[in-house]
Amino acid sequence: MMTARENMDAVIKGGKPERFSNNYEAIQLLFHPFVLHSPSPQKGEENVVDAWGVTNSFPANTPGSFPVHTPDKIVIKDFEDWKEYLHAPSLDFPQSEWDMFKAQYDAVDTAQSYKAAFVAPGLFERMHHCGGMENAMMAFYECEDEVHDLIKYVTEWELRLAEGICKNLKPDAVFHHDDWGSMKSTFMSVSMFEDFFVEPYKEIYKYYHEHGCKYVFHHSDSYCATLVPDMIEMGIDVWQGCTSTNDVPALVKKYGDKITFMGGFDGAMVDREDANAEMIKDLVYKMLDKVGTPKGFIPCIAQGGPGSVYPNVYQWLVDAIDQYNIEKMGVKKEEITRLPLQILF
Repeated sequence: MMTARENMDAVIKGGKPERFSNNYEAIQLLFHPFVLHSPSPQKGEENVVDAWGVTNSFPANTPGSFPVHTPDKIVIKDFEDWKEYLHAPSLDFPQSEWDMFKAQYDAVDTAQSYKAAFVAPGLFERMHHCGGMENAMMAFYECEDEVHDLIKYVTEWELRLAEGICKNLKPDAVFHHDDWGSMKSTFMSVSMFEDFFVEPYKEIYKYYHEHGCKYVFHHSDSYCATLVPDMIEMGIDVWQGCTSTNDVPALVKKYGDKITFMGGFDGAMVDREDANAEMIKDLVYKMLDKVGTPKGFIPCIAQGGPGSVYPNVYQWLVDAIDQYNIEKMGVKKEEITRLPLQILF
């Protein structure tokens, strides 16, 4: 039987997968020294300031922290003069810190899973985290040149981070966050997105691909179906977070030979207080029957990491996919092996 990694390779590269790849079973998300220098709130904490000066809070019953944009806490007061307010944090870390994280990468069983460096937030999120969503969206119209310069500034910082990660940690994948839409639509038109973000991301993802990363996983738990051709051009191998509002079966049929879709199970669909194992099993079976093939699709919770907001939900989802593989893909129960569950959120 294929290992989780071998099977996911077949899913992504158009081989002959034996089963549906299951959530994050073949991806080990790992960090780097920057996380030691940029505080983030734990669940229930409020007003924690990160290395970029952004204040974040992590309310209960949410999948992650959120920026606080009251007038006294917003970093970029005016996007036209963003250089006065935004100062990228240092990426000069002692070798001892790189070595500490390298030991974690070296400990991964690469026969089972990929060592994926976790990078978040991305270019668009960095912009609105620092300046607020409404102000950021207006800036695309009101000061285009300044926004292009801002994105270039953050891109150059990300490339320096990528250089440190690839040189010191040697991941074989990168897992990069940047939400580009809501559940119903992208945050901007396709033409605007292409104008501001396609070339910077091509540069970032080309660097990772050329320096040891076989796969680029990009997280955006949203509607982004109209951006799929741009994702392919950027060099994204797997769009993680593909919500059910994107018509996942249609996307797999149209683009599954060029990009893999990882998701299908939104928080609002499965990660609920009233969720139960039978409900989730029913949703899993319906989705996998509709998709019809493990090629180009990894069924997964849409949020950007393993785990769930409500207890047991993630495990129920994993169990349901396992059961589907046993009943409909001919997998033997005793052959299913999995690394211990790594809860990121």
